[in-house]
Amino acid sequence: MGSGYYFDRPPRNSLSAEEAEELFAKVDNSGHTNAKRAEKQRKRRKEFGHGVEVDPLSSDDPSGSNVGTVIKRVSIVLVACIAASIVFIMWYSGKALSENTANLSSNVTVRTVADALRGGVEWGNGFTQFPQDFSVQEADQNTGRIEVTVIDTTSKNALMCFSNGQIQSTAFSVSSLLNPQIDTVIYHVHVHRDAERNIQRASFFGFFMPTGEVSPFTTFIWTKTTGTDGQVRLNCTVTGVDDELQDTLRKQIVNESTNSDSETQLTESKASSRH
Repeated sequence: MGSGYYFDRPPRNSLSAEEAEELFAKVDNSGHTNAKRAEKQRKRRKEFGHGVEVDPLSSDDPSGSNVGTVIKRVSIVLVACIAASIVFIMWYSGKALSENTANLSSNVTVRTVADALRGGVEWGNGFTQFPQDFSVQEADQNTGRIEVTVIDTTSKNALMCFSNGQIQSTAFSVSSLLNPQIDTVIYHVHVHRDAERNIQRASFFGFFMPTGEVSPFTTFIWTKTTGTDGQVRLNCTVTGVDDELQDTLRKQIVNESTNSDSETQLTESKASSRH
């Protein structure tokens, strides 16, 4: 004699076969027993944005979720926005540089010179930037002169400072001398020096600026002259170079194969720079 319970009839509140068949005959493809009410609710959600329509009987998206598609679309839009931003920044920077150079060639004022030093000028296939610390002593089309001073805080030695100053003064001066009313550009380069007179530069990616005494390093003087033949000549004179830098430049420029005339010219240049 086994133990357990046996039911000869279905549990209370359960549907009979006929009742279940009648119920499922009323269910629409959304699982709702009232088709009109279901349609009304779907329209309301679509209009007011409440909830997410879930269709468990749909073969396309039973859960009503399209997260993967949304993520893909958002990623494409994000990449497109970043690319467009980069292109815009490059275009804007190039336009600003062109305007700075154009301003110097057509209009020289203290403001346009400061803008050029702050933003850089076009030079060759790119543009030349200048030290962030600078001052404008003169910028006048009436006198035909421009005089500026920059403080180099990135060069680690005298030779590098001289090279950077030469490149910067050339880009700035030639752009300025394109103005028919400008014939002289004076470009002073100053540096920070420690107690041993060594050049100091900024550290930690430029966050910490040098604190040593600011002293003159060298000066590039550019002039524009027009010969009797109508040709325009640009001349650069370098002054203020100390003996140590002169000796370094001599070793870089003069070698054993250089003739005595070059030696004489370099010696004369050294003597003239002292006065």
